[in-house]
Amino acid sequence: MEKIVGICGINCTECSAFIATQENDDSKRRQVAEEWSKTYHSEIKPDQIECNGCLPGLGIHQQLHVCEIRKCGIQRKAKNCAHCVDYKCERLSKFLENVPDADRTLEETYKNVQK
Repeated sequence: MEKIVGICGINCTECSAFIATQENDDSKRRQVAEEWSKTYHSEIKPDQIECNGCLPGLGIHQQLHVCEIRKCGIQRKAKNCAHCVDYKCERLSKFLENVPDADRTLEETYKNVQK
């Protein structure tokens, strides 16, 4: 599968929710919901694990029903957060604390955008 990087910098093709959705695998959805519930100290149900990626044209992004980072990126017409004039806003910074791989991806992209 070709690498897909979401607005927040997550590599969708390595994301367990994206994989569970693409494979239409309910057992994987249950596993992801259980893991994320523990990790994020929140009740996440398997039916909330439904993600086709967040980029326009990839389908409907339903991950946890609402993604404020996605909404913001689309409103600002940013390819991803590294292309935003407010790069590393408070919302994104808080999110990236839990997703270091996405942080590295965005930092690399940001450096290239600034060239």
